Amino acid sequence: MDPKRAAELLSVERTRLEQTLAELRPGPGEELSHTDQHTADDGSELFEQERDAGLTDRLREELAAVKRAEERLILGTYGLSVESGEPIPDDRLEAVPWAERTVEEQARYDHGS
Repeated sequence: MDPKRAAELLSVERTRLEQTLAELRPGPGEELSHTDQHTADDGSELFEQERDAGLTDRLREELAAVKRAEERLILGTYGLSVESGEPIPDDRLEAVPWAERTVEEQARYDHGS
């Protein structure tokens, strides 16, 4: 993949992830409060906070992967699998610019093989 295109894709993803993370941070007065709320409201609010915490963790992991991809771009190793050194197809990099492995390698990695 052309390094300029890769940098553009990674920049877009970094911005998207940072904005989404900022939106998920609770603002002042948005913390769970037990004053004058029905128990069901507390439960719903707690569920939403836990869901957002899980989403926040996933987004932070993706942002870290984008940063690693930006480092590989600088080093000239972007687009090569961190596992085998094999080229990652451009179609995969277009879809997942921070991809660190080929589809097959990622599937094995995800399944712990």
